[in-house]
Amino acid sequence: MNVSVIVIGDELLIGQVVDTNSGELARQMAPWGWRVADVQTVADDADAITRAIDRAMELSDIVLTTGGLGPTKDDITKGVLCDYFGGELRLDEATLENVRRVVSRRGIALNRLTADQAIVPTSATIIQNEVGTAPITWFERGDKVLVSMPGVPFETRQMFSEKVFPMLRRRFGTDVAIRHATLIVTGYTESALAMKIADWETALPPHLHLAYLPRPGVIRLRLDGTHRDEKFITAEVDRYAGELAGMLGDAVLATDDLSPAEILLHDAGQQGMMIATAESCTGGNIAHSITMIPGSSAAMQGGIVAYSNEVKRRILNVSADDLDRYGAVSIPVVEQMARGACEATGATIAMATSGIAGPGGGTEEKPVGTVCIAVAMKTADGWKTYSETARFPGNRPRVIDAATTRALILAIKLLRGQL
Repeated sequence: MNVSVIVIGDELLIGQVVDTNSGELARQMAPWGWRVADVQTVADDADAITRAIDRAMELSDIVLTTGGLGPTKDDITKGVLCDYFGGELRLDEATLENVRRVVSRRGIALNRLTADQAIVPTSATIIQNEVGTAPITWFERGDKVLVSMPGVPFETRQMFSEKVFPMLRRRFGTDVAIRHATLIVTGYTESALAMKIADWETALPPHLHLAYLPRPGVIRLRLDGTHRDEKFITAEVDRYAGELAGMLGDAVLATDDLSPAEILLHDAGQQGMMIATAESCTGGNIAHSITMIPGSSAAMQGGIVAYSNEVKRRILNVSADDLDRYGAVSIPVVEQMARGACEATGATIAMATSGIAGPGGGTEEKPVGTVCIAVAMKTADGWKTYSETARFPGNRPRVIDAATTRALILAIKLLRGQL
């Protein structure tokens, strides 16, 4: 099933806001075999929106729009859609009651502009927005459907997942069974991984397809299977995914679509280990990636952002002599930071980072992107510690992101006895 997406808003065209909705919609639909065939970004302009709808309706049976549904004068999508599909704008009491509930939960007063969100086209089926004040509208013309959703990313993500997409699947259906398997792989570049499994990939039957989805430090291998026989394609995907995992061995961090932080939490929980972090250049990003996961408190003990040498000495018990002799960006220092994080928090495994994220601060010996990473684990036999110095390319956010992922991967491998 092909879907067209229209992203509406002046703020998108001037770079004030980055479109994340089209990617989110594509990610949610892809596992079901639905693909985004076209994405248009248009201004809050009636003619531009109308032209975009005309194009999208020609290309696809399903059109999804996001944005332009706010309470201010520049948000005109609702009126344009009413003109396009007919009918008139009227107050809908059920929608007004939903708006009241949403506003009440936020602890703010309902004003006239927000109440006007309940004025909706009579030609639309209304889907109440449980997390925002702009209702979702569903229009039909012949066999085609257009669904207009708010532009706020978390509203779009939740309401599409919980309400809109299930309704679309029921409306359009499918007689094809789709199955997926995902492997999270580390230790390879994308090209090196492709070379490693080239013969296996070439021999895949036509009902299977392998996609490479790289992220900093890891590659998601997604095996997609499509067939009319559900039992057959389920067995095929399981069999070939098992073959692939066997070929890659310890390079496979997980056989499910999990982030490194989720994998670490799972492994730590299985072993009864508690996690801590001691971060300098990553500035708490490792701890953030862990604590963003629901239930992380079961294995996450705490984190320390030790940006200054004073904090490294005073909180993490890093040797002042080693700081003077080797510098903060050094293996002896990060190893002490990792062990110090365990001692300070009572954790049993910790990750530590110290580096030069840039854009300044680099030297010939330690250029920008140099990061020292250590993981330390308390065992009955004493400390198990592993450390390395990495060089990550890119700007400051990319260096921080890459160092975060690498630290998590090293902790996973230390827990698994692979270091």
